[in-house]
Amino acid sequence: MRGGGALHGGGASPKSRGMTLRPILLWPDPRLRSRAEPVGRVTRDVAALADDMLETMYEAPGIGLAAPQVGVAKRLLVMDCVKEEGAAPRPMVLVDPEVVDRSPATAVCEEGCLSIPEHFAEVERPAEVTVRWTALDGRPHEERFAGLWAICVQHEIDHLNGVVFLDYLTPLKRQMITRKMQKLKRERARA
Repeated sequence: MRGGGALHGGGASPKSRGMTLRPILLWPDPRLRSRAEPVGRVTRDVAALADDMLETMYEAPGIGLAAPQVGVAKRLLVMDCVKEEGAAPRPMVLVDPEVVDRSPATAVCEEGCLSIPEHFAEVERPAEVTVRWTALDGRPHEERFAGLWAICVQHEIDHLNGVVFLDYLTPLKRQMITRKMQKLKRERARA
């Protein structure tokens, strides 16, 4: 998910930390429509992928990124919704996340997406969600998210299910953005 304002990861560069920036798939890449497979056991490869995804997300800059967006069909997402200037980042890695409870109250938020750059739209979602996942240490976690954190985690879990925020829009608006994205992909391919 693209966030407003500049986000930075701080710390060392990807090369000094052994991380790799990964290319982000652009809509309408068909891989963004595939349902991701469970990760299962957390391995070194999973941890390395998570590190790469965090670095890619911060560099973009964004506040969330799902593995399918970097071409990996696994149920893994990263996010960091800390936006206050000078506040310490809170990078999170969620392996095999699932929403286990949704609030009846909803919130409307303008969303963007790293796979659909420069396009934003208002999306209505539950205002709070409880999510259960496995952390990189292999332990189960559960947390109640509200505000921007709730919007972001739902947006990224949608990616794991082959859903993009455009699916919440009218068919006409979705078609207009898809055409613009096809044009952008052609222009980038020529460059």
